[in-house]
Amino acid sequence: MNMVVMVDMEGISGICRKSQVRSDGEHYQAARRYLTWDINACVDGCFKGGATQVTVRDAHGSGFNFIWDELDSRAVYAQGAGRCGARLPGLGKADGLILLGYHAMAGTQQAILEHTMNSAEWQNFWLNGRKAGEIAIDAGMAGDCGVPTLMVSGDDKTCREARRLIKGVITVEVKQALDLEYGILLPKEEAHRRIRDGAARAVSQYRAIRPFKVSRPVRMRLELVSRGVVPVGRPGVRVIDGRTYEVSGPSVEAALRLLGG
Repeated sequence: MNMVVMVDMEGISGICRKSQVRSDGEHYQAARRYLTWDINACVDGCFKGGATQVTVRDAHGSGFNFIWDELDSRAVYAQGAGRCGARLPGLGKADGLILLGYHAMAGTQQAILEHTMNSAEWQNFWLNGRKAGEIAIDAGMAGDCGVPTLMVSGDDKTCREARRLIKGVITVEVKQALDLEYGILLPKEEAHRRIRDGAARAVSQYRAIRPFKVSRPVRMRLELVSRGVVPVGRPGVRVIDGRTYEVSGPSVEAALRLLGG
């Protein structure tokens, strides 16, 4: 059984500040350890649940956040970023997807480090007319491949968003969000136990969760933070106003590429 784990950083246990998730932040190096610990708990849970292969993708920022020599050696790891690289490598051969350390969509009240894709550039994002975030994007990509999203971990607002979107998904709450950089954090041992147990349960019952399917054509609308940067004249782009534009594509990944994500 082949599992893909997509890893972001804002929803990792022990993280609640911007300085923890930026490579130039004063608390970033410590946060890399927290990230690596959550990954190892998840990988261990996947194998306990019956996985035979686990691929873990570093999906935060530059894609160079894992502490390589401290990672569980049973999994394989994809790091870095490139124009030719798939956002979710190996997904077509996977039996399930786990979204580890995710965050709530842009605009979610009292959510830790909420945003969608790029907090400096993206104000709001809609998928087929419904406001959405990165959980919907990545679960939708998996759904296009017939792969179910089995588990999502993060703060309570993130878990709530996942449950509203994906029927039957297992959510692992590792902190309670109170504000953008304020939350109640679980002790690391309890957070890791929840992640390990959640991953094991998710993998063991992967056939019970159906893929999240986005109806086609896939329509994406993006409201930008700044004025004057809407890609006027780009093929396939429909301009809505001075900050907002829309694209359509045959799949979630194709539409995201047209959008410029």
